[in-house]
Amino acid sequence: MTEVSNDNVVAKGWRLKLGVALFALSIVFPVLGVPLVASMGLPSTTVATVSGVLLVVAEVLGVVAVAVMGKSGYAYIKNHIFGFLKQYGPPAEVSRTRYTIGLVMFSVPVVFGWLTPYAADLIPGYLGNEFTYAIVGDLLLLVSLFVLGGDFWDKLRALFISGAKAVFPKMTA
Repeated sequence: MTEVSNDNVVAKGWRLKLGVALFALSIVFPVLGVPLVASMGLPSTTVATVSGVLLVVAEVLGVVAVAVMGKSGYAYIKNHIFGFLKQYGPPAEVSRTRYTIGLVMFSVPVVFGWLTPYAADLIPGYLGNEFTYAIVGDLLLLVSLFVLGGDFWDKLRALFISGAKAVFPKMTA
């Protein structure tokens, strides 16, 4: 007879449903509540206070959601979310052309960010639209990480590990 571990058994009852609802609320409060309060025309101190309260309530709701779901419910939700994201994540290896395109996409926002303080007046349409340029650069940088593939993520991770060594492939003639 096969034993079923408690981690694989998920209570799909009211506790899981309530936990998911609380978790959804913990996301909705800061995403919708803070901009709504900011757009009401209230004094800045009131907006800051209410926004702070909404953020704290959202954090508490997130913790309460995990407590209500329990270990098995949390593992169930986590496995479903990460399983969904993993199928759309970057592949481990990419072609040389894709890697080159990804490196250009990765480098352009970095170089642009370094140069703009010194040459802002030379960039057409930059002055007055700094925020738009910043958002586009950030998005380009994030998309480049997916274009570069999973091996690049490992290379980035190795930057923060003191004992990591670079291994160069053999060059063929």
